Amino acid sequence: MKLKYFAWVRERVGKAEEIVEPPAEVRTVGDLIGWLAARDDAYAYAFEKPTVIRAAIDHAHVKSDAAISGAREIAFFPPMTGG
Repeated sequence: MKLKYFAWVRERVGKAEEIVEPPAEVRTVGDLIGWLAARDDAYAYAFEKPTVIRAAIDHAHVKSDAAISGAREIAFFPPMTGG
Protein backbone atom coordinates (compact mmCIF):
# COMPACT_ATOMS: atom_id res chain seq x y z
CA MET A 1 0.00 0.00 0.00
CA LYS A 2 1.04 3.58 -0.54
CA LEU A 3 1.57 5.79 2.48
CA LYS A 4 1.53 9.56 2.13
CA TYR A 5 2.80 12.00 4.74
CA PHE A 6 1.83 15.66 5.04
CA ALA A 7 3.06 18.77 6.89
CA TRP A 8 5.26 18.10 9.90
CA VAL A 9 4.67 14.34 9.66
CA ARG A 10 6.40 14.47 6.25
CA GLU A 11 9.19 16.65 7.61
CA ARG A 12 9.88 14.27 10.49
CA VAL A 13 9.70 11.08 8.40
CA GLY A 14 11.84 12.70 5.69
CA LYS A 15 9.72 11.69 2.70
CA ALA A 16 6.37 12.53 1.14
CA GLU A 17 5.32 8.97 0.34
CA GLU A 18 6.42 5.37 0.20
CA ILE A 19 5.16 1.89 -0.58
CA VAL A 20 5.06 -0.55 2.35
CA GLU A 21 3.89 -4.07 3.08
CA PRO A 22 3.11 -4.24 6.78
CA PRO A 23 3.03 -7.63 8.48
CA ALA A 24 -0.27 -9.50 8.75
CA GLU A 25 -0.76 -8.58 12.41
CA VAL A 26 -1.02 -4.89 11.44
CA ARG A 27 -4.77 -4.63 10.90
CA THR A 28 -5.82 -1.09 11.85
CA VAL A 29 -4.58 2.45 11.38
CA GLY A 30 -3.47 2.42 15.02
CA ASP A 31 -1.52 -0.80 14.45
CA LEU A 32 0.09 0.76 11.38
CA ILE A 33 1.13 3.85 13.33
CA GLY A 34 2.71 1.62 15.99
CA TRP A 35 4.50 -0.45 13.38
CA LEU A 36 5.80 2.67 11.63
CA ALA A 37 6.94 4.23 14.92
CA ALA A 38 9.05 1.13 15.61
CA ARG A 39 10.89 1.36 12.25
CA ASP A 40 13.46 3.96 13.27
CA ASP A 41 13.99 7.21 15.16
CA ALA A 42 12.53 9.43 12.41
CA TYR A 43 9.25 7.49 12.39
CA ALA A 44 9.23 7.32 16.19
CA TYR A 45 9.53 11.12 16.27
CA ALA A 46 6.82 11.61 13.63
CA PHE A 47 4.38 9.33 15.44
CA GLU A 48 5.40 10.08 19.05
CA LYS A 49 1.89 11.38 19.83
CA PRO A 50 -0.35 8.98 17.89
CA THR A 51 -3.56 10.50 19.25
CA VAL A 52 -2.94 13.76 17.39
CA ILE A 53 -2.19 12.13 14.03
CA ARG A 54 -5.07 12.15 11.57
CA ALA A 55 -5.44 9.51 8.87
CA ALA A 56 -7.33 8.99 5.65
CA ILE A 57 -7.81 5.71 3.80
CA ASP A 58 -8.34 6.17 0.09
CA HIS A 59 -9.23 9.85 0.68
CA ALA A 60 -11.78 9.20 3.45
CA HIS A 61 -10.97 10.37 6.99
CA VAL A 62 -10.89 7.49 9.46
CA LYS A 63 -10.26 6.82 13.15
CA SER A 64 -7.35 4.79 14.49
CA ASP A 65 -9.48 1.64 14.80
CA ALA A 66 -10.28 1.61 11.06
CA ALA A 67 -9.24 -1.57 9.24
CA ILE A 68 -6.50 -1.14 6.64
CA SER A 69 -7.25 -4.33 4.71
CA GLY A 70 -7.69 -3.54 1.03
CA ALA A 71 -6.48 0.06 1.38
CA ARG A 72 -4.64 1.40 -1.65
CA GLU A 73 -3.49 4.62 0.02
CA ILE A 74 -3.25 5.80 3.60
CA ALA A 75 -2.39 9.41 4.35
CA PHE A 76 -1.13 10.76 7.67
CA PHE A 77 -1.28 14.39 8.68
CA PRO A 78 -1.42 16.59 11.78
CA PRO A 79 -4.63 18.22 13.00
CA MET A 80 -5.83 20.92 10.62
CA THR A 81 -7.21 24.33 11.36
CA GLY A 82 -9.32 26.44 9.11
CA GLY A 83 -9.96 30.07 8.80
